[in-house]
Amino acid sequence: MPLTTSTVISPEVAAHVLSHFGRGGYPAGDWTELLITLIDRADMANRAKLAQTFPDYGAAISLAKYDENGIAQLQHIFAGTAAA
Repeated sequence: MPLTTSTVISPEVAAHVLSHFGRGGYPAGDWTELLITLIDRADMANRAKLAQTFPDYGAAISLAKYDENGIAQLQHIFAGTAAA
């Protein structure tokens, strides 16, 4: 799912996704971690469906997986040094 100008990734969401990918942040609770895992492992059609309901997590996971600077962007969001 492409990141749009209306998608806001909070520092908390960035932290959860960074933790999921082993790149910092802090772990989410059980339910949220399962959601992140589900979005991460879903095929494109189902990832898009999940991202419609959870756009912040969908956008953050897409950054982490598909954008060469995505992890750095999430780290900046988590640190409060970049616009979400």
